[in-house]
Amino acid sequence: MLKWNWAFLGMCLVALFVDPLYFYLPLVRSGSEGSSCIKLDKKLSTVITVFRCIADLFYILHIVIKFRTAYVAPSSRVFGRGELVMDPKKIARRYLRSDFAIDLVAALPLPQIVIWLAIPAIRDSNANHNHNALALIVLLQYIPRLYLIFPLSYQIIKATGVVMETPWAGAAYNLLLYMLASHVLGASWYLLSVDRQATCWESECRKESVDGLQCNHQFLDCSANEDASWARNTKVFANCNATDDGIKFKFGIFQNALKTGAVSEGFVKKYLYCLWWGLQNLSSYGQNLATSTFIGETLFAILIAIVGLVLFAHLIGNMQAYLQSITVRVEEWRLKRRDTEEWMRHRQLPHGLRERGVDEESILRALPTDLRRDIKKHLCLDLVRRVPFFAQMDGQLLDAICEHLVSSLSTEGTYIVREGDPVTEMLFIIRGRLESYTTNGGRTGFFDSITLRPGDFCGEELLPSSTRTVKALVEVEGFALRAEHLKLVANQFRRLHSKKLQHTFRVYSIPGGPGRLASYRLPGAGSRRGRWPRI
Repeated sequence: MLKWNWAFLGMCLVALFVDPLYFYLPLVRSGSEGSSCIKLDKKLSTVITVFRCIADLFYILHIVIKFRTAYVAPSSRVFGRGELVMDPKKIARRYLRSDFAIDLVAALPLPQIVIWLAIPAIRDSNANHNHNALALIVLLQYIPRLYLIFPLSYQIIKATGVVMETPWAGAAYNLLLYMLASHVLGASWYLLSVDRQATCWESECRKESVDGLQCNHQFLDCSANEDASWARNTKVFANCNATDDGIKFKFGIFQNALKTGAVSEGFVKKYLYCLWWGLQNLSSYGQNLATSTFIGETLFAILIAIVGLVLFAHLIGNMQAYLQSITVRVEEWRLKRRDTEEWMRHRQLPHGLRERGVDEESILRALPTDLRRDIKKHLCLDLVRRVPFFAQMDGQLLDAICEHLVSSLSTEGTYIVREGDPVTEMLFIIRGRLESYTTNGGRTGFFDSITLRPGDFCGEELLPSSTRTVKALVEVEGFALRAEHLKLVANQFRRLHSKKLQHTFRVYSIPGGPGRLASYRLPGAGSRRGRWPRI
């Protein structure tokens, strides 16, 4: 999943770069008799559509993967670890009620539909249309695609601690996001510039009637048949010439794109020019923009100022943080803190315990005493209480036992203890499966076996040697209580010597001598109901 999240994050950035390229499709072309018209760049449209379709496949694949990805149930825990839900129906139900709608909208091929289906249909119906207004529909899908970046980055940070491992890579990543914002801003400025040119033409066209021939809006579309007589006598294009400062129509901040001819240039030239414009005005918060009284233009300039201020402050802050972490001391601190936070997430600690702070020198042993005690109590108290012998003890003694529990991890095939070997610890299982069997000292034909699962425990701390062999069937994670720690607690509290506890100890011991603690299965974990079978 981590590798897929990295790959999908990269494709999301590519998709966010590709989508604004649709704004460069309309261009102004000079026609005969000094006329002009607007057309779509078919070659560029084909190239962009190919890349867009590839990106859409990744979004669809992401939906399929999320339908098959297990999750940790928030409402259930298994002794400090969330329960992994792998039922496909539950996974699908949860996904449909959470992120499916946003992912589906992000995966829809809206720009392809607009460019290849909607615009030709409108043209065939002889209705007035505006390429730029239809292309702006692309922005509606850009919002959910941009939103997906944030939870995806959070998942990567949750798994690895940072989005980029090295400081320079992190600084470059933040700079890339800033350049992406400049790219979107420049593309939007280009599209609005073409739209203002078309608006001027249409405004003048509604006023004009040449020699009884009424101006037709279709004459402004390069794909329509232009009337030669109207083109020779019309003043629409002269009245909308952006290079003439004496015209009544005010182009405002869009005049430079029309005056320099960027709206008529090839893709590379107009893209670089618009990218420079976006980067310049985003960095200067739009201070050099001279706007007209057109409301849409004014709102666009206000948006540039606000977004530029926020993004520039975010860029400088993040790059400074990344570059400062080049020093060895800060880098080591960051890695240790990441390990500590990863351990806390792994153990599903409550939010209140996570906020109380830790000593960065180690993950667990160097934690503050009271915090370490609370964490151990949260992780282990339910486990200890399930042992019949420990269930008779009071809370203070159980807290002391929990404090002495240590984490234990056994790989598949590892022997925890062999029959006849000295027993040094008691093991509480929180993940994995163990096989516990005995031959009763090597008796011929005798074999007794049982499988221990999460919530079970095994160990015979007070026996000089083990009567059973315990082997890990899969990777097993748990907590171990060593014999010397149990004796230390007993000597400190001196409550294990009460007659009630001694009686309980004998009841739950293996026949053959008092003070023997064996392997047990919990009720409901494979044993017969209402009994604690002795192994």
